[in-house]
Amino acid sequence: MLNNQPLADRMRPKTLDDYTGQRHLVGQGAILRKMIESGSISSFILWGPPGVGKTTLARIIANNLNRPFYQLSAVNSGVKDIRETIENAKNNKFFNSPSPILFIDEIHRFSKSQQDSLLGAVEQGIVILIGATTENPSFEVISPLLSRCQVYILKSLDKDDLIQILNHTITNDVELKKLPIKIVEYEAILRISGGDARKLLNALELVVNSALSNDNPAKHDILITNDLVIERIQENIALYDKNGEMHYDVISAFIKSIRGSDPNAAVYYLARMIAAGEDPLFIARRLVVLSSEDIGLANANAFLMATSCFNAVHQTGMPESRIILSETVIYLANSQKSNSAIMAIDEALDLVKNTGDLPVPLHLRNAPTKLMKDIGYGAGYKYAHNFTDHFISDEYLPAQLSGTKLYSPQDNARENEFLIRLQHLWKEKYGY
Repeated sequence: MLNNQPLADRMRPKTLDDYTGQRHLVGQGAILRKMIESGSISSFILWGPPGVGKTTLARIIANNLNRPFYQLSAVNSGVKDIRETIENAKNNKFFNSPSPILFIDEIHRFSKSQQDSLLGAVEQGIVILIGATTENPSFEVISPLLSRCQVYILKSLDKDDLIQILNHTITNDVELKKLPIKIVEYEAILRISGGDARKLLNALELVVNSALSNDNPAKHDILITNDLVIERIQENIALYDKNGEMHYDVISAFIKSIRGSDPNAAVYYLARMIAAGEDPLFIARRLVVLSSEDIGLANANAFLMATSCFNAVHQTGMPESRIILSETVIYLANSQKSNSAIMAIDEALDLVKNTGDLPVPLHLRNAPTKLMKDIGYGAGYKYAHNFTDHFISDEYLPAQLSGTKLYSPQDNARENEFLIRLQHLWKEKYGY
């Protein structure tokens, strides 16, 4: 068996040259590398998905610049912890010495008061703040703090990055390099990782440990195949789920259960997320998106309920928010479903991409000046409210797209009403 230190921790890069991915930030001549090489850095926030190296990058920066490094997690730190850390940084800072680095993981989980408590120290240069977040900082970080920080976006690791990490690990890890490991197929282990290096190495460690418990590596190679990876991960799903590693699998099952109109499964996965300490605002935000994407025009009240849920969760907090979330989840799961809105906008975006900026018909153009009026802007426009049923059959699309249908009503009570009205108004023009 492998030693007790997790593989992902053993293989955490110590220098920029060992760091994989994010070449747009730390590659030769990239912005963060130049800042580090200059020896002078300012506060910034790293925004990106889990397992792409946010914490590792912060540690590398502190080591490179030989600065004191303080780390807090927004999950288990309060205002008292922040103030104590800032006081320690202040007391240990000698005259003219560079400011220490304060790294805050999951900074989006800090409340407004917690974020407020950082402002003075950042503004006065007592600490250099490096925040890490998986959520859009524009929504989750207070404006005064955000204005004092640059935001750098980290990307999911691509296939080449992940393969590089795997090959580097099996040839350089203190334990794995002793074993006859051969990766025959990469597809399953890369798919399971979801672009997350930590998840990738946890999966590798699990598969190798399982192989060691069943095989004698002295007799034959440990061959990592797609079938082996899938079999071992499924057998050890509880172990693989530790520390929220299957966060995205659970949220995926949650969304698909609501989409599939199964309130029982939906509430079960909601409970899984709540029990794991998931941010309730993350759940509520996903419900807002789902209400438009999967329910949409079949029940417009679903969107109103989801947005009310988000606001209520934001104001109420846990544990009471579990009731609000449960009520909303059950309502959305039981609602009729329609994805006509997302289908329409995605088809329209594809059309724009393929046809470019086609000219707007002259009669629909704005005419704020005499010259525009003289050349025909707005000429012949018919004001719909002046006609029966507040409708006049006119051309609103560019001439080249006349008759193009992007919205297709789906089979539910509300959109059936839309269909009848569209057929009455537009006759054969759009093929309704």
